[in-house]
Amino acid sequence: MRVLITGANGQLGGALQRLAPAHAETNAMDVEDCDLTDLPMLRARLTVEAPDIILNAAAYTAVDKAEGEEALARAINTDAVGVMAEIMAETGGKLVHVSTDFVFDGTLPRAYRPDDMRQPLSVYGRTKADGEDLLGARDLLVRTAWVYEAGGANFVRTMIRLMKERDELRVVADQIGCPTWASGLARTIWGLVEAEATGTFHHSDAGVASWYDFAVAIAEEASALGLLERVARIRPVSTADYPTPARRPAFSLLDSSATRAILNDEPAHWRSNLRLMLREEARLA
Repeated sequence: MRVLITGANGQLGGALQRLAPAHAETNAMDVEDCDLTDLPMLRARLTVEAPDIILNAAAYTAVDKAEGEEALARAINTDAVGVMAEIMAETGGKLVHVSTDFVFDGTLPRAYRPDDMRQPLSVYGRTKADGEDLLGARDLLVRTAWVYEAGGANFVRTMIRLMKERDELRVVADQIGCPTWASGLARTIWGLVEAEATGTFHHSDAGVASWYDFAVAIAEEASALGLLERVARIRPVSTADYPTPARRPAFSLLDSSATRAILNDEPAHWRSNLRLMLREEARLA
């Protein structure tokens, strides 16, 4: 099984490489290997690589910047995905594409199921939804949310940095979802590949949280591990109190019951995974 992993230097790309099964012959590439906005280059690279499976962990994820860089976001999140899907359709391979809770508008009173209607609120969400539409019947789509990993650029590490610099932080408390440890997401993706799954699946850790809840847990867990000498005061604020260029869904919890059924497993609670990630951060420090 020849597997090409895109977004090699990202949080998920790294986890997918590290947790690949022994029988998978993996190759990984990032922007320095192939510019996804250069579609002829991408097509040529995929033709040379000739993978059986592409795990597409690459994405334009700068949610607020995307409001002013729609062409760039679309090139990576939509157009490049289309080329990958076309190549896999031509060769009989499979594209495994990772998408986001931002394809939903956050108005449902329950967790979003894979087949729920998408109504993205932002450029980022729209370009990701349009990329989803380009997948073929043999392909696999995995949506996730709030991804973090030790050593990556993410909310957890940003909060720790700010807690060291400031006495008080204001964190949004009315956007609800669930954090996702990239290592757990990678295990799920490999599990779905091994199960030869097709169609759309969701993955996040167990539990529910606001960004405020997440920040408070980060402070407590990081302090217990010695990553923080003091705990900054964290104040909950509303989305209206913290305006951003891109609109975000107020409730974007993902229903991963279909994923858990096919894999016959249960995800760890987000706080347990946060603790594991921070232990790794402590080892890296």
